[in-house]
Amino acid sequence: MTTPSPRLPTALSHARLLIALALASLTACHPGHQEAKQLDLACESGDLAACNRLALRLEKGEYILEDDARAATLFGRACDGAIGDACASLGVMYDRGTGVKRDTARAITLYQRGCERGGMDGCSRLGSLVQQGRGMPRDPVRAAALFKRACDGGHRIGCARLGALHASGEGVPQDAVRAAALFRQSCDSLVAAGCVGLAELHLAGTGVPRQDSTAIALLERGCNAREAAACVRLGTLFEAGEHAAQDYERASRLYRRSCGEFEHGEGCARLAQMYARGAGVPRDSSEAAQLSREACKLGHTESCPRRRSS
Repeated sequence: MTTPSPRLPTALSHARLLIALALASLTACHPGHQEAKQLDLACESGDLAACNRLALRLEKGEYILEDDARAATLFGRACDGAIGDACASLGVMYDRGTGVKRDTARAITLYQRGCERGGMDGCSRLGSLVQQGRGMPRDPVRAAALFKRACDGGHRIGCARLGALHASGEGVPQDAVRAAALFRQSCDSLVAAGCVGLAELHLAGTGVPRQDSTAIALLERGCNAREAAACVRLGTLFEAGEHAAQDYERASRLYRRSCGEFEHGEGCARLAQMYARGAGVPRDSSEAAQLSREACKLGHTESCPRRRSS
């Protein structure tokens, strides 16, 4: 007597197909999907603000198929129509080589155009390039002016960057109280870099009272907001036992997050050192070497092998 073959796998496959179709149908009916379609129609009808908003969705793949090349095209169309934010967004794409061929000179032009047309992100990003001297002569005074323009225009990242200049006295008079106010303004607006800057002032007791617990809370806030520098700085405090109880395991977890999740070179380098010493993690020279190579790839030059002089 022949035993009939079980039907369960077929039934399961059929059920999975029905679930997949139902999910696809729900996604298609989601208000976000409908909004994306409406933006597409409006953009094709000549609404340049809609082109800019659609491009932002295309970049993220938000209720529409991700398409960096088309996003760049739409940002360009909106930028030509004097929408400053679109110019700045296209500048970022040229700066990173996303959807277009990387071109720093083109990025600078677009940041400048965006800034002039009210795109405050363009002012802030141009200020960063000017501060670094990337693609142009280094000019801290001009950088400070650009950050101030961005900050005055409501761009809180610009406030954080201006705060950093006031903290160091680069391009502007050194003023820790002013720096603290700018950092607090940006941190309160959920800009992680502002939280990190304010934490540093609390650790030093400069411009604000020295408060280790407040500083650690601010760094945790920055790290949770995916600011790699905050995770690394917090790790250094726990590793050294400065301003906090020494905790190698927690330090190693923070370094691992900054290295693996955020691809931060210094985080990889510090985790490599912990593996080399066996602090907070098992001692492992091969893992330390691998992490050092990764740190070098991510731009941490101190982790790169030194060339022997002939």
